[in-house]
Amino acid sequence: MTEAIHKQKNTLLAHLPDEVWQRWLPQLEVVDMPLGRVLSESGTVLSHVYFPVDAIVSLLYVLQNGASAEIAVVGKEGLVGIALFMGGNSTLSRAVVQSAGHAYRIHAQVLKEEFNQAGPAMRLMLRYTQALITQMAQTAVCNRHHALDQQLCRWLLLSLDRLGGDELVMTQELIANMIGVRREGVTEAALKLQRAGVIRYSRGRIKVLDRPALEVRTCECYAVVKTEYERLLSNARAV
Repeated sequence: MTEAIHKQKNTLLAHLPDEVWQRWLPQLEVVDMPLGRVLSESGTVLSHVYFPVDAIVSLLYVLQNGASAEIAVVGKEGLVGIALFMGGNSTLSRAVVQSAGHAYRIHAQVLKEEFNQAGPAMRLMLRYTQALITQMAQTAVCNRHHALDQQLCRWLLLSLDRLGGDELVMTQELIANMIGVRREGVTEAALKLQRAGVIRYSRGRIKVLDRPALEVRTCECYAVVKTEYERLLSNARAV
């Protein structure tokens, strides 16, 4: 299905040098990413690396009692599977599709071999990893110190950035599970945004009506993460 694959649909792939892209292209395949699909569990080794195109993947930390909280979101700006080229091969987080769509995937060994060449692809993956770590750290700070209303705004903005467009297919229960709070809290926060004309929520669909207002209502954490991604990846091809 190489004729259906376009590098511009994923930011990391778009930044690959042409010679690397041409090596990868025959190895890439398009895969469906249905809502709720688990790409990896804690402690397992991924057989493939995923480059989301129009889907969002949540990285969750799951406790022994089954409770979980989101530590990062990955969309068209990145990849799922950094542990494979960072040397750990497995991770303590679970990767699950939170917004359905598609992704390109490539066998883990192909990416490992490219990374081990210490060329431009390696530098690109390391830059992305630093950006992802920033998102994880900022999420931890946000969940500890900022109000639920601000957390919801941050989560919506990060998700929209990684999906493109202004609409998410997402239930309040799933949002609550991602953020790690009670559903009632998310319902109250979402209703505030809806009454203010910032979003419209209906039947599991959240449409952002006023993005500038959403950005005003969020905390500093969103800008920190966004700025770091732009700093590390906007000119990644040149390094």
